[in-house]
Amino acid sequence: MPIMSAFMTPGTPILLSTWSFGLRGHAAAWPVLEAGGHAIDAVVDACTAIEADPEVDSVGYGGLPDRDGQVTLDACVMQSPSSCGSVCCLRHHLHAARIAREIMDSTSHVMLVGEAADAYADAVGEPRENLLSPEAAKAWESWKRDGTDVDQVRDAGRPVDQGGGRLFDAESRWAGHDTIGTLALDSMGVLAGACSTSGSPWKLPGRVGDSPIVGHGLYVDPDIGAVTATGTGELVMGVCGAMLGVEEMRRGADPTEALVTVLQRIESAYELEDNHQVGLVAIRRDGRIGSASLRGGFKVGYTSIDGDEVRDPEHVSHPGESG
Repeated sequence: MPIMSAFMTPGTPILLSTWSFGLRGHAAAWPVLEAGGHAIDAVVDACTAIEADPEVDSVGYGGLPDRDGQVTLDACVMQSPSSCGSVCCLRHHLHAARIAREIMDSTSHVMLVGEAADAYADAVGEPRENLLSPEAAKAWESWKRDGTDVDQVRDAGRPVDQGGGRLFDAESRWAGHDTIGTLALDSMGVLAGACSTSGSPWKLPGRVGDSPIVGHGLYVDPDIGAVTATGTGELVMGVCGAMLGVEEMRRGADPTEALVTVLQRIESAYELEDNHQVGLVAIRRDGRIGSASLRGGFKVGYTSIDGDEVRDPEHVSHPGESG
């Protein structure tokens, strides 16, 4: 398959997200960019909308809980190496990306975790909310009745984009883990990214994947470009996937070529299993975009002045394997 990337005229805003349900977030974020607003506001608005959507079963209120039936949320936002924020293991506050933004803007820190993160959210006025939706609770009860121990890498089904916000079979223990990752280039040529997740369903309490870790699930260098990842977080973590993609663009690679290098690094580092999936999207500073995945089933949400579009990734390493 030829490696190609779309090109947008400099000054033209772009939104790019993992998964087709990313377009639900774009509906909230695009008016910001269309009005000449900032990329960071757009990506946080996109994630905030997805976090509140109970039909999305891998993020926020619709997300599936851990082994003990507790939903915990992670998120990261980034504009540059010196401007980023992260939150892990939120238990009582829904809008993880917004809280990560607050950490970035209002503290000298990058990451807050667990009870302290919830306490910080209280202090800045974020409302406490129940994070477990009825559908997610039903899925957890079904998994408990199945009586099978979960292994965070092995016992996770590969997510397949079926539209409607669902990536997993809610009645099965073969549920996986995923992320909304959104990148934006605004009309001023400024990049930003955000990603938010409920993490791996039935995970060991306290498990954190790639999504909230700068350089793993998200990386933005304002002079080069931005990358965000989704899929089996442990695979991305082991190769610092998002930063690797940006560094490949720094060396002159086309965005999709850069993402292919990330996937190749993963394949050389791990013995891949049938449930493993990684999807990546990228925007270079000049407006070129890229996307790639290990296997089929991954979709990309794209919004520009020409409208919204759900796309297949530009590169699939194993196109015959679609989940």
